[in-house]
Amino acid sequence: MSNTNNAAIDVKYVAELARIDLAEEAVEKLQQDMQNIVAYIEQLSELDVSNIEPTAHAAALTNVVRKDEAKTSFPRETMLANAPAVLDGETIKVPQVLPGEGIN
Repeated sequence: MSNTNNAAIDVKYVAELARIDLAEEAVEKLQQDMQNIVAYIEQLSELDVSNIEPTAHAAALTNVVRKDEAKTSFPRETMLANAPAVLDGETIKVPQVLPGEGIN
């Protein structure tokens, strides 16, 4: 195992990237939790998997596709009636995700 356990993970920076406000008392616990996760992943990287066939999923996946046929859609008014807010009668208004973008 490498010395990642000794390297501090900047929990406040990670929280800022994820746009999460952390209470000061949670930072130390999350710091330890994240270091434990990284240490566990490093431990897994030491396993010899040279004889194991790579897979993307634990079980085989099969796509079940229906025939692509055009069908009658719901009327626009019916669909927009379910929206929490509508702009100009045709656009669904959603909460702003990124600061400084969109209509407030």
